[in-house]
Amino acid sequence: MRFISVRDLRGKSAEVWRDLVNEREMVVTSNGRPIAILAAVDESNLEAALRAFRRARAADAVATLQRASVARGGDDLTPEAVEAEVAAVRGKRRR
Repeated sequence: MRFISVRDLRGKSAEVWRDLVNEREMVVTSNGRPIAILAAVDESNLEAALRAFRRARAADAVATLQRASVARGGDDLTPEAVEAEVAAVRGKRRR
């Protein structure tokens, strides 16, 4: 996978778009840190690519929440304790 800087994206955009067809994905960096992913799509795969991207973001969000729960000690809750917590939150929403 090719990494390109924001500066290169701005200054050599025609080259980047041309190369993206063959590269398929590129990572855009700012100050050496990744900030975005460019992915080649066309009309035939746009919707499928968006679904896959959104699924990956959702899976990452769930993993982040799970890690946070483990860090808080929430990984040893019983099913009953989980249900009680859910019921408490739902009760607050109804008010």
